[in-house]
Amino acid sequence: MKAAPLGWLGIFRLGLVQTSLGAIVVLTTSTLNRIMVVELALPAMLPGALVAIHYALQFLRPRLGHGSDVGGRRTPWIVGGMAVLAAGGMVASLATAWMATDLASGIALAVAGFVLIGVGVGAAGTSLLVLLAKRVDDRRRAPAATIVWIMMIAGFAVTAGVAGHLLDPYTPARLVAVTGAVCAIAVAVTLAALWGVEGRGAPAGEGYEPKAKVPFRAALAQVWDETQSRRFTVFIFVSMLAYGAQDLILEPFAGAVFGLTPGQSTKLSGVQHGGVLAGMLLVAIVCGVGRGGRPGLLRLWTVIGCGASALALFGLAVAGAVGPAWPLNASVFFLGVANGAYAIAAIGSMMALVVAGHKSREGVRMGLWGAAQALAFGSGGFLGTVAIDLARGLTHSPVLAYSIVFASEGALFLVAAWLAARVDAARREEGETPPVAGGAAAPAFALETRGA
Repeated sequence: MKAAPLGWLGIFRLGLVQTSLGAIVVLTTSTLNRIMVVELALPAMLPGALVAIHYALQFLRPRLGHGSDVGGRRTPWIVGGMAVLAAGGMVASLATAWMATDLASGIALAVAGFVLIGVGVGAAGTSLLVLLAKRVDDRRRAPAATIVWIMMIAGFAVTAGVAGHLLDPYTPARLVAVTGAVCAIAVAVTLAALWGVEGRGAPAGEGYEPKAKVPFRAALAQVWDETQSRRFTVFIFVSMLAYGAQDLILEPFAGAVFGLTPGQSTKLSGVQHGGVLAGMLLVAIVCGVGRGGRPGLLRLWTVIGCGASALALFGLAVAGAVGPAWPLNASVFFLGVANGAYAIAAIGSMMALVVAGHKSREGVRMGLWGAAQALAFGSGGFLGTVAIDLARGLTHSPVLAYSIVFASEGALFLVAAWLAARVDAARREEGETPPVAGGAAAPAFALETRGA
C-alpha cells in the first residue's frame, strides 16, 4: 500500500535534513576557505581546488541514487550520506589545523576530507530529494521546494553566524571543536527528523519493482533513453551554467562599471538575494493553490523564469553603456526575482518528473539531474570569470566586456527556456501520460531514441 502524502510537518522535517546538510557544507566551503587564505596566508587557489573536488565528485550522484533504487529505501542513504559528510567535515577541519605546522600533510588530508564531503553530499542530497518527490502530492511540490530551499539557506546563514562568533579568537583547536559540534548536531537533527517519515515497508511504495537489481550502466541507459529525462538533463545543465556564470561577476561589475564601494556592492548582492526569495515565494503561492500543482504549470513557470532571467541579463548588458542613470538596484532585484522563480519552478518540475518513466529508477534519474546541476554550477562560476578576463583582453573596455558576458548569459537562458518547453513536448510526442496525483509512477516511456 502506498504511503499517504506528507503534510506540512513532514515537509518541514525533511527541510531540517537539508538545513543540516547546508550547515556542514557552509563550514567547509566558506569558513575553511577564509582560514586558509587569511589566517594561514595560503594561495586562494588551494581552497578553490578543494571545493572543486567536492563539485567534481557530484558525477557519482547517479550511481549513489541507483544504490537507493536497488535497496528500495532512501533513509539509510540519507543517514549514511550525512555521516560521511560529517566525517569529511571533521577531516577537513583537522587538515586545515594541521596545515599550520605541516603544510604538505595537511593538504593531503584535506583532499581526503573533501572527497568524503563530495560523496556525502551526493548520497544524502540525491536520496533526500527523491524521498521528498515521492511523498509530496502535486499541489504541494512548489511550496515544498520553496520550504526546503529556504531552510537550506537558513542553515547556511545560522551556521555561518554562530560558528563565526564561536571561532573568535581563532585557534586551530577552536576550529576543530566548533566543526565537531556542528557536525554532531547536524547528524543528530537528521536522525530525529527522519524518524518514522519513510516507514518500515517498501518506501518506494506503489510501483516498486523487487527485480530492479539491474547493473548500474543498464539502469542509467534506461533513464537516458527516456526522452523527457534526457531533455531535462540538458535543460538543467544549460540553465545552471547561465545561473552559475553570473554568480561571481555581479559585484565586480557593480564596482568596475558603476563605481560602487565594497559595502555598496555587498548591499546590491543583498538586493538580489531578496529578489530571489520573492521569486521563490511567488511561484510557491501561484503553483500551490487550487489545481496549481499540475506539472504543466510548473514547467510554464520554468520557461517564464528563464525568459525573465534572460531579459534581466540583457538589461544589465545595456546598463554599463547607459551609466549611472540606469536603475541598477531595480535591475538586480528583477534578476533575483526571475532567478528565484526559475529555480523553484525547475525544482518542482524535477520532483514531478522524477516519478515518471521506468519504475524504480528515481534515484538514478534524480542523481543524473543533480550531477548536471552541480557540474554546471561549479564550472559556470569559473567560466564566467574567465569570460570576463578574455573579453577585457580583447576589447580593452570593462564596460564592453561585462556587456558581452551578460548578453551571452542571457542567450544561454533563452536556450534554457526553449529546452524547458521541449521537455514538456516530449511527453506529447511519445503519447506519454503525466504522473498521477500523489506521485505514483506513470507508465514507462517508450525507449525510442530521439535527439535531445
